[in-house]
Amino acid sequence: MLPPVRQILVWGLRNLKQVRCPQLLVECWEEALMTEPIKDYQTNPNFGQSVLFLTLFMPTEAAYALPLVLKVVDNRDFGQQTMVGQANIDSLQHYFCDPWASDYVPPRLPSTPSPRPRQQLLGNLFEKFWFTSSKAEDEDEPQEVDWWSKLFWATGDNSFPKYQDRDYHSLKVYDCELEAVPAFQGLQDFCQTFRLYQEQPKSDSPVVGEFKGLFRVYPFPENPEAPQPPRQFQLWPQKDDFPQQCLVRVYVVRAINLQPQDYNGLCDCYVILKLGQTELGNRDKYRPNSLDPIFGTMFELSCTIPLEKDLKIELYDFDLFSPDDKIGSTVIDLENRLLSGYGARCGLSQSYCKSGPFRWRDQVPPSFLLEHHAKRKGLPPPLFSPEDDSVFYNGRKFKLQHFEPQPPSARYLGPKRERLALHLLHTQGLVPEHIETRTLYSDSQPGIDQGKVQMWVDIFPKKLGPPGPPVNIRPRKPKRYELRCIIWKTAQVDLKSVSLSNEKMSDIYIKGWLFGLEKDRQTTDIHYHSLTGEGSFNWRFTFTMDYLAAEQVCVLSQKDYIWSMDPTEMKFPPKLIIQVWDNDIFSPDDFLGVLELDLCDMPLPAQHAKLCSVRMMDTDSMWPHFLQHQRFSLFKKKAVTGWWPCQVLENGKWRLSGKVKMTLEILSEKEALIRPAGRGQSEPNQYPTLHPPLHTNPMLTWFQSPFRNLCHVFWKRYRFKIIAVSIISIIGLMLFSFMYSTPSYLAMSWVKPELRLNAPIKIFTSVINSLNTSNGSSPTLATRHPGPEPAAHDDLKPLLQGPKNHLQDIFPELPAPEG
Repeated sequence: MLPPVRQILVWGLRNLKQVRCPQLLVECWEEALMTEPIKDYQTNPNFGQSVLFLTLFMPTEAAYALPLVLKVVDNRDFGQQTMVGQANIDSLQHYFCDPWASDYVPPRLPSTPSPRPRQQLLGNLFEKFWFTSSKAEDEDEPQEVDWWSKLFWATGDNSFPKYQDRDYHSLKVYDCELEAVPAFQGLQDFCQTFRLYQEQPKSDSPVVGEFKGLFRVYPFPENPEAPQPPRQFQLWPQKDDFPQQCLVRVYVVRAINLQPQDYNGLCDCYVILKLGQTELGNRDKYRPNSLDPIFGTMFELSCTIPLEKDLKIELYDFDLFSPDDKIGSTVIDLENRLLSGYGARCGLSQSYCKSGPFRWRDQVPPSFLLEHHAKRKGLPPPLFSPEDDSVFYNGRKFKLQHFEPQPPSARYLGPKRERLALHLLHTQGLVPEHIETRTLYSDSQPGIDQGKVQMWVDIFPKKLGPPGPPVNIRPRKPKRYELRCIIWKTAQVDLKSVSLSNEKMSDIYIKGWLFGLEKDRQTTDIHYHSLTGEGSFNWRFTFTMDYLAAEQVCVLSQKDYIWSMDPTEMKFPPKLIIQVWDNDIFSPDDFLGVLELDLCDMPLPAQHAKLCSVRMMDTDSMWPHFLQHQRFSLFKKKAVTGWWPCQVLENGKWRLSGKVKMTLEILSEKEALIRPAGRGQSEPNQYPTLHPPLHTNPMLTWFQSPFRNLCHVFWKRYRFKIIAVSIISIIGLMLFSFMYSTPSYLAMSWVKPELRLNAPIKIFTSVINSLNTSNGSSPTLATRHPGPEPAAHDDLKPLLQGPKNHLQDIFPELPAPEG
């Protein structure tokens, strides 16, 4: 059994009420040790002597160690002493250390990671050939980034900014309190907080105060000439620096999963901060109707540590008539953060930027912080060499090239000296730039989680100078945009209806709306009696939306009910939904297909209907870049025209059900006022002017061209029969004509009537010749008729005047029958 030494760090007493001159009494078995009283507790509650030693014989095994009792005694008038609080430490196992052990290793700095050029080369090749198709577009155009971008990069809630320098501005999000992170030892590496009770503590005993201190138990040699073990509390902050004036900035980002307080299952939450006698917050700035409100508020206040060390964050539910309900609260010990060797007063940023949206916010540069950290660790100050951009620290030489193999591409970076110091600080295990998630508890329901709040605290001692500008975490405000969608035509749309002629057809019309804005649904006119799936519309849809570009979401604020006092804010992706329908009169309309386009990441349209396919909508990023269909953001391209495919789900698979030709154009609110355009084909019909397509009324189709419609109706169904009947009819007509003309033809061939017609003509010719001969030989005939001699053809004139005369000359006149 060796005489273990209990080295005790007594820092101070906190939150004791109605005390004048307290002092601490440490008891262990039969040994006791008392500190000097704190004479002016109201102005400086710290002890004058910080380190005490208590030596006693006890077992060296931690399991058999004796308990320790801490008592706070207040010295009052006339030498009266009153015990105002006590604390029992039953187990000292966590405070045992053995500096004499052979395997004892003093705390060392973490090893500095070395760069790996092989992995970096593979990463560059992967990003070059196996990345999304929108990378080049994102790099070409600068993006607006802010603190919220860092938050979304860290949480992965949003894929938006594909910012090429995002690795230079990282942010750590802890899902618990900063004190609960194992790597930071509860921020009690310098001193711990022990609660004081009036009596033996129980589950419901009230806390009357706190003791700030720490213990170390190690064996001490009995031989006084033996070398003394090293002291465990070698360095601590200067006593003259406390109490210390500080500027505190509290950033309350948002709350998560709050307990409902109103009848609608929501709450109207606002934040109240309390630090000492200071109270900040405004109940009029509440966030209505939300269990996950976004505050984005920064509170700045001054305090004196340790007199004002407990920062209390309270969340209340706003009520119009009744008193506000307290949702929950959480308390942060600012003194522990200021004294901790992990640099919890202000988290380390990933990069040292002198300007820009991610400006360095601490009071001092990284080189000063590195020198201060070396002093706390008992190390010599770092030695910087500007010739080769190196620093000699803790017996090693570090070059900037080890941390930055290639020149950084980020903008606004500071000098190389500060960047090198910051790289070394990141290897020391210090608190990085972060957001902590603190659990809220209520006094009415102790121990029950009432929700969580995400926040962080920066503490700036005023003796170090003025701090940098505060971080802007105000919630982002959406901008008003107008989306104009012109439906030109459709092609290859499925045919669902059946006409009177038993042929497939569709009466096509199109619906369109933005996701989340279903109340603003718009519909085109109807293209009747489409037999090929084609339709012409020339119809304009206009949609107004409030778009948040940094988060790629649309924001909608509306009241849930008429009697609601405040609107509820909702966020949803900017997605355009186009549906193709078949109009029916007596039955419900038939759904033909749907097209969903994410305006931030949509496929490039096809220029011709033949090139439009379902593969355009495939978002599988496993294919290489050169095999992927090109995608773009409409908010960057502004306007586009082409063909997109419509799909329908059948048997668990999507298939092509039609194609739509559209023009999409996005305009800001100012541009929409300069270039107004009406919905559909109404005025102002411009940009561009839409003319009604040539549509025929289906009721008048039969009357306008009945023959064409009859041919169109019957031809497709009965064309083979019509062709067969026509051929048979022609053949039958030819047979009938042949049979009808055959008897006459045979009669003409057998009887030969032309012979009977030719014989009288020959007789008549012989008679004429005989008459001419007799007239020439008889002179008496010539002398009977005085006057000029008639010509020869005059004698034949009576015979040639008609067919009746020559028949009378040939055949003698028959006597008339007797009466």
